[in-house]
Amino acid sequence: MKLGICGICGRMGIAILEVALERGHELSAAFDAVESPCAGKDVNTLIHGNPLGINVEPINEKQMKESDCIIDFSTPRATMQLLDAAVKAGTPLVIGTTGFTDTEKKKIEDAAKKIPVVFAPNMAVGVNMLFKLTEVASKALGPEFNVEIVESHHRFKKDAPSGTAKRLVEIVKDNMEGMADAKEVTGRSGITGERSDKEIGVMALRAGDIVGEHTVYFAGVGERLELTIRSTSRENYARGAVLAAEFSGDKPARLFSMFDVLGL
Repeated sequence: MKLGICGICGRMGIAILEVALERGHELSAAFDAVESPCAGKDVNTLIHGNPLGINVEPINEKQMKESDCIIDFSTPRATMQLLDAAVKAGTPLVIGTTGFTDTEKKKIEDAAKKIPVVFAPNMAVGVNMLFKLTEVASKALGPEFNVEIVESHHRFKKDAPSGTAKRLVEIVKDNMEGMADAKEVTGRSGITGERSDKEIGVMALRAGDIVGEHTVYFAGVGERLELTIRSTSRENYARGAVLAAEFSGDKPARLFSMFDVLGL
């Protein structure tokens, strides 16, 4: 496939480039901000390879039309610009960017009525198994089990809680009886009083070079279930994103998740 990458100068962009080339795909678009240090440079300087003849450029119609799919790991602002260009070009999108507002999410849903869009807060295969197991546990255990979510990432991550943690909260709310309107607690300090049954704790740790860790606690009286995924390499996320791009190739206009990609 001819694949483009939006946010190519970031850690995830570089990881996706390496996996895409490894899997035999051709790079057709390299998008990043004009103020990026690698703007205007040949993309292969990012991975110390021979020049590919494709420079890092702002989002543009020419490279968009030459691509079978664009993989986006950028910023919400850049994603909104990318959506407009992709819809005009009829190019499928894989969106792994996080931190969207409800209004921005609605714009993604509207775009998916016109082009195929795979949208997931985390594209690693193991993380999506965590999503599925959290869904099963939420249905089976019920509200007598208190749910707490702890996520850890590197010190450079800009949003908190992570998009993955937010998705885990959504899964619990959608599947655990009586928890649809549960309060989300992102910090506790001082005399807080007893924990209520209708709350979900979501705690974020930021330190060093942690790639990503997520644990969902289902704590009852006398027993506790812990579901944990620890990511030790960004390649997991990159490989899932490239799988999603491969999946999108022959799909109709619709909003897809990684569950669709993985057949879960």
